[in-house]
Amino acid sequence: MADDENPAPLPDLRTTSWAVLGLLSFGEELSGYDLKKWADWSLRFFYWAPSYSQIYTELRRLEVHGYATSRVVERDEVRGKRLYSITAEGEKAAAAWAGESPVEPAVLKHGVMLRMWLGHLGDPAELRAMLLEHRGHAEELRAAAGADAEGASREPGWAYPEMVLRWSERYYEQERDRIDGMLADLDRVAAKRGSARRRARAARRSPGDLRRRG
Repeated sequence: MADDENPAPLPDLRTTSWAVLGLLSFGEELSGYDLKKWADWSLRFFYWAPSYSQIYTELRRLEVHGYATSRVVERDEVRGKRLYSITAEGEKAAAAWAGESPVEPAVLKHGVMLRMWLGHLGDPAELRAMLLEHRGHAEELRAAAGADAEGASREPGWAYPEMVLRWSERYYEQERDRIDGMLADLDRVAAKRGSARRRARAARRSPGDLRRRG
């Protein structure tokens, strides 16, 4: 049997499992609906917010491993509400995962940048519109992360979520500013291509020019 000196190895759970377990680690009983709201409030800014079906799948997996437990709370004559909480073993496992997992490079999959990379096949006006739309999304997320960080600052037990939300606010602020820089770059490239086309047209000789020279 494992003891504190020789703990059992952690099971090979998905990162989403650990994220859901982490949401339970703040000491409250939460329903699947609550967990989804909490994920949308915080996880979406730096990881991703799992769907309801994914959350319930991970909750069942956590219960199988003994990391979470649940109970049904009856509400008058309507269907009961199932609430989930972390177990002592779950707290130990979450702490071990957070403290011992290898540090891996963040994976960036930026669809807008992939489309910009193919900009030579596109229209500068359409590329500009795409960048402006993305800039708007970045600004919305910056504002939302900042507002949520302010909310977290009023809860003494949420100091670390607040820290990550402040990081998220800065991240999306920088993303917005990077897009401003790319819009300026796009204008320069478009102007340079326009000048090149004008020079090419000016250098092109017409058949009449060639006859006169002959």
